[in-house]
Amino acid sequence: MAKLTGSAPVLLTSDVVAASEYYRAKLGFERVELYGEPATFAIVTRDGFSLMLAQKEAGVEHKANWQIVDKTWNVYLWVDDAEAEYTAMQERGATIDYTLYDTPWGTREFGVQDLDDHDIAIGQIID
Repeated sequence: MAKLTGSAPVLLTSDVVAASEYYRAKLGFERVELYGEPATFAIVTRDGFSLMLAQKEAGVEHKANWQIVDKTWNVYLWVDDAEAEYTAMQERGATIDYTLYDTPWGTREFGVQDLDDHDIAIGQIID
């Protein structure tokens, strides 16, 4: 059996160009690759981790996970310094969903939202 070597969540978006720019400018993703003419798909990459953004057709309803199941993220990103990342995302103007705090399960985390209301948690193991 082959070994898993990574994953790349796919998030649906109403405007793949605007969404990928938000991930670059506000969430610190360093590389943006757009596909299609006009672009309907993007891969954003940071620190070797990629997210894929796929543009949904106009008029197609889509809900973020938290809108269906309370307090459920679309993506959880692990970092080595949650406090530094929280400060950086605040400075870049990211939409903070919930502030930095220490969880009962041993992580320090906070949440941000993207342009399509996807909830993205950023956490650090502190135990």
